[in-house]
Formats: sequence, C-alpha cells, structure tokens
Amino acid sequence: MTEQQTSAPLPERSRIVQEHVHAAGLASRVRELPDSARTAAQAAAALGCEVGAIGSSLLFLADGEPLLVMTSGRHRVDVDLLTAAVGARAVAMAPAATVREVTGQAIGGVAPVGHPARVRTVIDEALRDYDVVWTAGGTPHTVMPLSFDELVTLTGGEVIVVAGD
Repeated sequence: MTEQQTSAPLPERSRIVQEHVHAAGLASRVRELPDSARTAAQAAAALGCEVGAIGSSLLFLADGEPLLVMTSGRHRVDVDLLTAAVGARAVAMAPAATVREVTGQAIGGVAPVGHPARVRTVIDEALRDYDVVWTAGGTPHTVMPLSFDELVTLTGGEVIVVAGD
C-alpha cells in the first residue's frame, strides 16, 4: 500500500474522524493516500485489497430521514431490499448537498463517523467476509482499516443484507 509518509497533519475532516475513533477506544488510524480513493475500485487498487473489503458509505433518505449505509464495494445496494430491511415506506439516495449537510463530508470521502450529529447507520452483512474493512476517513484521499466488529461498535449500526448477491 502506498500512503503518505510525511508527518503532515491530517485534513480537518479526517482529524475529526480520528477523534471519534479514539473516543470509541479503537486503535485504527486514518491514513492519507497520495491519490483519490473516491470509488471502491480506486480505494481497492490503492490499498491492494479486494474491492469487496471496501466499506463504501452511501447516504440515503429513508422516509425523509438520513440513513448511512456501509456497503461492501463488491455490489450495489438493492433499494427495495434496503427499504424492507429498515422498515421504511420509501428510500432514495440523498443528493450531494444533503450528504455534505448531514455528514460534513464530501461524497467519496464519507467516513462511518465524524458527522455533526449521529446518523442512523446500517452495515452490509457482506462486509463480515473480510478481516479488514477499509472505510473512507473523511475525505476522498483518506482511509482507515477496521474489523467488521469494530465498524459495528464504532457506528452502533444494525447489520442487514443490502444486496441479493
């Protein structure tokens, strides 16, 4: 894996994420990559891991309320399955402006934590297949490694199936 080796401080959004991780008692460290990891494929290539080990953060609106879905990069969220799993009448992807407003982070860099207010979170059961789950660290250039159990603990997320594959 190539990561920035300088002692430059993390971007502000990533420092906030790191504070949440440490406050949860976890040792994971946000790492800055030299290139963008905005997509699961880019992140997997930069990290030398399977695309499925990338925990993509997607913000949806479930009956108008924010819902953060941590999904495996190996598949797409089945919105009908998600809607039923969370007991909503309607679920839709949140627009970019809403993602920024709710998370304080840009699409492609949304971390599982570090948001201005707690966001209801669900975690893709498929991420359980990986010893290390790589999530965004608050910017499209930062990532952090977590175990599946650490991700669940950190977010307080509910584990559900989000895709039929």
